[in-house]
Amino acid sequence: MGEYEDRLHELEGEARYFPPPPRHPGGRERLHIQKSSVCSRAYFVVVMAFFHIYIINIIALLLYVHYNTGSGEQDVPLENSAGAPRPMPAEHRTPSSASLSPELSFQLPRLEGIRVGHVQRVSLVPDRTHNMRTLSLKPLLFEIPGFLSVEESSVVMQLAQLKGLTHSSLLTAPDSQEEQLTQDQLFSLLDLNQDGLLQREEVRHSAAAYMYQFSGFNRIKEHLGCVFAGVLSLQEFKRVSGGVLQYSAAGQGLDGHAKVRQRSTHTRLYLGEGTHHLLKSIRNRVTRLTRLPSSLVDLSEPMEVVRYEQGGYSHAHHDSGPTNHDSSCAHTHLAANNSASKQVACRYLTVLLHLNPADGGGETSFPVADNRTYEEEVLGDLSQQYCDKGNLKVKPVAGTALLWYNHLSDGNGWVGELDEFSLHGDCLVTRGFKWTGSVWVNIDPEQQRQERYQRLVSWHPDGQSKKPEHGDLHQDL
Repeated sequence: MGEYEDRLHELEGEARYFPPPPRHPGGRERLHIQKSSVCSRAYFVVVMAFFHIYIINIIALLLYVHYNTGSGEQDVPLENSAGAPRPMPAEHRTPSSASLSPELSFQLPRLEGIRVGHVQRVSLVPDRTHNMRTLSLKPLLFEIPGFLSVEESSVVMQLAQLKGLTHSSLLTAPDSQEEQLTQDQLFSLLDLNQDGLLQREEVRHSAAAYMYQFSGFNRIKEHLGCVFAGVLSLQEFKRVSGGVLQYSAAGQGLDGHAKVRQRSTHTRLYLGEGTHHLLKSIRNRVTRLTRLPSSLVDLSEPMEVVRYEQGGYSHAHHDSGPTNHDSSCAHTHLAANNSASKQVACRYLTVLLHLNPADGGGETSFPVADNRTYEEEVLGDLSQQYCDKGNLKVKPVAGTALLWYNHLSDGNGWVGELDEFSLHGDCLVTRGFKWTGSVWVNIDPEQQRQERYQRLVSWHPDGQSKKPEHGDLHQDL
């Protein structure tokens, strides 16, 4: 027993050297805290993940809306841009369009207005963007400030004066729609590069641009065919024309009266190869602005420059005309080879350039824009007493351009019916002068006829691509 007790005392003594196991007061509570902390971190991670996904979706949506409203900030080539021609869907192709070359079968891009006051950015020249503001949805109308600089606007006016301004017709009734011009004036009008000779390219382009303005052309077109083998001087032109060409206004008002310009002069400036570099730049800017294929813009009629004196104005009119079985587009009339007795100007859209700020008056008026109420008088007469009653007026500012569509879309990506809301005119100039430049893009509502016309004018007897036969004769102007 003694030994047992001694051994027990030894063990108790050794036990004093080992501290008791640490106690964890509230151990269960600590374990509960650990679980709560883990759950909070997991919940935070999940919430943040969903939050980031939500933000990414919002950014993606904003980018989608931004790039689908045609901002045009990127200066990309036209053939790679959204405005490049798109292949026609199979269900919209006609039997004959299957054999057409891909570059001629396309749909027409059309700008989106979004809403009145909406501003888009477009790239017209390198290293610069322009603001394009929607002024109206009916018609689809845009304003582009700074399309030309003040200096460029001045150069256009000087080029028009060098070409020579002729008095605009003062026509008031359908039975007096034709105005006889001298052969010298006609020759100057057709001589695009003003070198004193009518060359093959000039006659070919003029035939497309001016057919709607000349009666009696069918009687002398066989004589003009000789131009394709050489050139015509003024004396030769007088001999073959025989004085049968008569000039008439193109625009028509709602009441069937010819477009009336009061106290104004005008001329035409060719925008193609061989002309002043600024005029070629205007053509390129119109191409980039409209996003249309360059072939359509290149084959359209020359720019018309008009100078209104004090007291000058033009009555309300449409730039384009409706086509039916009795009429055909002037620029494709020969290609169509039909017997339609009436030829009309087929102008898909208009780009109007304001070249100077008029000292008083001279606004461009759209009397029935956006289908608001209007007075019947403004449909024709835009003299001073009625001009203020129009729904929309745009004050002329040097370098500002207006773009509007004269036709609706047919729903298949081509030219539709005439937009009656595109009625417009020039208000009375009360002080000073007003200068404008009109660039039209001619497109036939009949797509096959337009494609046939493009093939015809692009064809060359030697099989080579069309090139100008004269140098930059206007380069020094």
